[in-house]
Amino acid sequence: MAHYRRTKLLILLCALCYILSAIAAKSYYDVLQVPKSASDDQIKRAYRKLALKYHPDKNQGNEEANKRFAEIINAYEVLSDSEKRGIYDRYGEEGLKQHAASGGRGGGMGVNIQDIFNNFFGGGPAEEEEKIVKGDDVIVELDATLEDLYMGGSLKVWREKNVIKQAPGKRRCNCRNEVYHRQIGPGMFQQMTEQVCEECQNVKYEREGYFITVDIEKGMQDGQEVVFYDDGEPIIDGEPGDLKFRIRTAPHDRFRREGNDLHATVTITLLQALVGFEKTIKHLDEHLVDIGSKGITKPKEVRKLKGEGMPLHFSNKKGDLYVTFEVLFPLKLTDEQKSKIKAVLG
Repeated sequence: MAHYRRTKLLILLCALCYILSAIAAKSYYDVLQVPKSASDDQIKRAYRKLALKYHPDKNQGNEEANKRFAEIINAYEVLSDSEKRGIYDRYGEEGLKQHAASGGRGGGMGVNIQDIFNNFFGGGPAEEEEKIVKGDDVIVELDATLEDLYMGGSLKVWREKNVIKQAPGKRRCNCRNEVYHRQIGPGMFQQMTEQVCEECQNVKYEREGYFITVDIEKGMQDGQEVVFYDDGEPIIDGEPGDLKFRIRTAPHDRFRREGNDLHATVTITLLQALVGFEKTIKHLDEHLVDIGSKGITKPKEVRKLKGEGMPLHFSNKKGDLYVTFEVLFPLKLTDEQKSKIKAVLG
């Protein structure tokens, strides 16, 4: 009886795990960040961009990126195949598994990830595809505060750009050269090239504005970019460029950044320099850093405080804080003060 109860409990736990994993799993459309109604070209463009972004060569040691890359490859392998996509849309992943088990073409079984990637980025048939026209990338220099770069934050930025809208009338579009052969005699053929175009709705550009939220990640360096794909300048019969916010550290009133290190200058009196002092400085997240001394501090002396610098991007480590001490000398001394100093230091 006890064995039966344990077996029943195990079955229930397995069923619960399966249900939770099914709920948590992203759809293939979510993985590629496209709507369910996306065209083949939209799916192809989304795959190309995401696969480049999360490719292991660009994200060495980043397990999360490697996991995303595998998800992207798997999603594209299904959605780029009309038969598999139809099965997935109707029956989901379970339908693909049954299709594969019944002798279909796989539902992801036996897929060579590198072959799929090569088809787009070298060494495969993609090299023979006609190059897609792309609009201009827009690069914006974005000043980020040291506080945001230290703790992470976000900035709202107003963006204005051209947007393609429908206009009255029709136009020639999607023009391409097609090759055909014409017989000019017995066993003789002439190769001919003809431009073939489609008829599309006419379009026009209109100016629109909206706010974009730019996320600043902890430890980002000057020159790093936050990219909004397809949000650059549009182009008719092509894909839009990208919008890139290039990070630039804004000046700060207490700290100066050099790579992953911070530098600060603190002024102390001559008395403090000679006999020691207790002092703290407020850091970027407002925690207090003890910079006091019990000994003598020389003018221009630099003290290194390990681990009090900037966080490294995608790391738990931090740089160092370097504090330079300026000693404030008195403008003048009385004869009595001079005598006392001579008595002490003489």
